[in-house]
Amino acid sequence: MAAVISKLTGYPFKTADSKFAAQGTLDRMVRAHAGLKSASVTLYKIANDMRWLGSGPRTGLMEMIFPSNEPGSSIMPGKVNPTQAEAMMMVCIQIMSSDVAVQMGGAEGNFELNAFRPILINNYLHSALIMADMCDHFREFMIEGAQLNKPQLQANIEKSVMMVTALSPIIGYDKASVIAHYAIDNNLTLKQAALKNGVTEELFDRVVVPINMTHPDGAAPKATAKKATAKKATARKTPAARPTKSQTTS
Repeated sequence: MAAVISKLTGYPFKTADSKFAAQGTLDRMVRAHAGLKSASVTLYKIANDMRWLGSGPRTGLMEMIFPSNEPGSSIMPGKVNPTQAEAMMMVCIQIMSSDVAVQMGGAEGNFELNAFRPILINNYLHSALIMADMCDHFREFMIEGAQLNKPQLQANIEKSVMMVTALSPIIGYDKASVIAHYAIDNNLTLKQAALKNGVTEELFDRVVVPINMTHPDGAAPKATAKKATAKKATARKTPAARPTKSQTTS
């Protein structure tokens, strides 16, 4: 029978090694759906992170700008909802929920027979279908049109006090701590606070290179680092732009 089905479909079907195991348990289907569940966990995080990164345009993070797929919100004029990210998250929640049903159906194999095969088949096919469709939509209507809000990113980097950790090995932990608290208490950038506390501009610009902190060895490729340093002064003079397109309004 398996050979006939293989010939008709073109897929390599084969008879189960143990027909008793195949009839009484549905472990392979449970594991197959678990793969979809694992993928949905990752996709949920990606969509949720992007949703937050696109929040704004004024009081959110607004580090990313997404396509305005809908004209606006029925509740708040001017708001553009992050519909694709939220749709992806709902699909992922559905798949994770369906996995519970698949697990329960797989566990209901009594002795040599599992009569709960229909719920596994239905949930697997449904999960595979909605994940495939949503991945296509998420890519087309959100990922491909997404942009970095570079002026806002630069402004956030300059306001970040975290970068004082780059100075700590050079000037010592105690002085770095003083600079960090001074920046926070006086609403200054880290560089402004450092210059007011005895750090020279030459030392600061040489040591505090944000892109270097994104590499495990503490040094970005030379071409990338030089490019970032060259743009630093220009970007500093550019005010944070209000995005023309954003996925959320706060």
